[in-house]
Amino acid sequence: MATVARNVRALFKFHPIVLRRSICRFSAVSFVHNRHQTNEICCLNSHKLLSKISPTILTAGVRFYGKAKSLQPEEITERVMKVLKAYDKITADKLTEDSHFMNDMGLDSLDQVEIIMAMEDEFSFEIPDSDADRLMRPRDIVQYICDKEDVIE
Repeated sequence: MATVARNVRALFKFHPIVLRRSICRFSAVSFVHNRHQTNEICCLNSHKLLSKISPTILTAGVRFYGKAKSLQPEEITERVMKVLKAYDKITADKLTEDSHFMNDMGLDSLDQVEIIMAMEDEFSFEIPDSDADRLMRPRDIVQYICDKEDVIE
């Protein structure tokens, strides 16, 4: 336990982010160590060290994630069309859900790769190159995202 206490004292010298990341590990080690320890002094020492840490240091900048809300096909279609309309080489007048990127819009393969990258940024997941080659229309992209996110139409 003395080694653990020394490590915690050393943590006070580091940046608060390092301290915040390491404190959870220390708590788990302390709990497991103290559970098997009959001496109450070790437990008291670890709690004294932990109590010196400001609660704002432990919670500042911490993200709490929950389940993402489920997407609807209409929402996916809106987001795909919004990203496509924001692309500078696509004219919004010609854009429909069935427009072919190369035949109807006059885009080349590099433009298609940029569109796929924009979709990856918008929906926060990676589209493999083997699947990206098949996504040539906005409707194809919407269908792919619905399949990937398990959205039922």
